[in-house]
Amino acid sequence: MNSYSVIGLIAAICTTVSFMPQAIKIIRTRQTKDLSLGMYAILTSGIFFWLLYGILVRDVPLIAANLISFVFTFTILVLKIRYK
Repeated sequence: MNSYSVIGLIAAICTTVSFMPQAIKIIRTRQTKDLSLGMYAILTSGIFFWLLYGILVRDVPLIAANLISFVFTFTILVLKIRYK
């Protein structure tokens, strides 16, 4: 693994894991009033398209990072709509 791959892996881990605290907090508190529905809708869509791109170019790190990110952002989006 070259140094560029290590940097990419670190970036993927940081951005993917960054959604976990928000998802856990929403699941525990059921409070989403301070979250922007539009922002999470656009973000979730963007991550979905990155996932699709990763699948099309067969880039496993891109697929893995965006699959996990999509699960977290989609969960937050669904809970935002549900607890509105």
